[in-house]
Amino acid sequence: MSGDSSAYRAYRAWVTEPLAVPPIVSVVIPTYNEEIRILPTLGAIATHMSARNEPWELIIADDGSTDSTVELLKDLRFPNLRILVAEKNAGKGDAVRRGMLAARGEVVLFADADQSTPIEQFDRLYGKVAEGFDVVVGSRAAEGAAVSGKSLSRRILSRGLRVIVSRGFGVTVTDTQCGFKLFTADAAHRLFSLQVVDSFSFDLEVLYLASKLGFRAAEVPVEWIDAPGSTVDAAKVSMQFLKDLVRIRVHDMQGRYSASPHTTVARDQHSHAAGLEEGPTQT
Repeated sequence: MSGDSSAYRAYRAWVTEPLAVPPIVSVVIPTYNEEIRILPTLGAIATHMSARNEPWELIIADDGSTDSTVELLKDLRFPNLRILVAEKNAGKGDAVRRGMLAARGEVVLFADADQSTPIEQFDRLYGKVAEGFDVVVGSRAAEGAAVSGKSLSRRILSRGLRVIVSRGFGVTVTDTQCGFKLFTADAAHRLFSLQVVDSFSFDLEVLYLASKLGFRAAEVPVEWIDAPGSTVDAAKVSMQFLKDLVRIRVHDMQGRYSASPHTTVARDQHSHAAGLEEGPTQT
C-alpha cells in the first residue's frame, strides 16, 4: 500500500505543481482526432512516468485535429503538459518533429497516442541509454517481442518494408515503423532538425540519418497490441513509403541533409518552452 500511496502522491504533484527543475524525460505524443482515447492514454502515461520519481514533461503535438482533442487537453490545465497545435493537418512526421524539437528533457520518447506499445515499456528502452546508445527503438521484430492482434496485411507489409530498408538503405534496425522510440536530447535535436518527410515514412528517414551521422542505435523487444480503431491501408501506405524512399535518396544525393531546415523552428520551440510561466498549454 505504501508504494501505491507514493505513486499517487507523485501523480498528484505532477498534475498540480509546475516542475521546479528541468525535466529529465520528455514524452512526445502526436495526435490527430483522438478525442476517444487521448484521456485514458494521458492517464496511463502520467501515472507510470510520475511513479518513476524523475522530473518529466508531456508534450502533445496535435496535427490539426477537427474534433475535441485539443479542447479536452486544455481543460485539464496540467502545469507540466504542453499542447502544440498546428494550423492544419500536415502529417504525423510534422507533428512528431514539432514535439521533439520543443522537448527540454535529457531524453525524449516518442510514443503513439493509441498506446499500442504500453508506456511501461519505456523502462526497457531507458536502460539502453545508460549503456551509451543515442537512439533506442522499440521493436516488434526483435527476439522476445510480444505482438498481438496484428492483421495479415500489416504483417505482409512489415516484412516487405524490412527487406527494402535493409537492402536499399543499410538500416540495421529491423522494425523502423514501431511508434515507440527514445532519443538523447542531442540526437533528437540533430535528427529532427534535418527530417523532411512528414508522412508515415519519417521513422525510416530519422533512423537513416542516425546511421549516417554516427549515432549509436539499439533495438529493444517490446509488447505491442493492435489497438481498436487503428487502421492501415496497406496498399496506400506501401505506395507512399516507396515514394518517400526515393525522396530520401534524392535528398541525400543532393547534399541537402547537411543543412538544417528546421533549426529556426527548433530555436523558437525552445524559446516557448522556457516560458512556462505563461500557462500550461501553448500553441
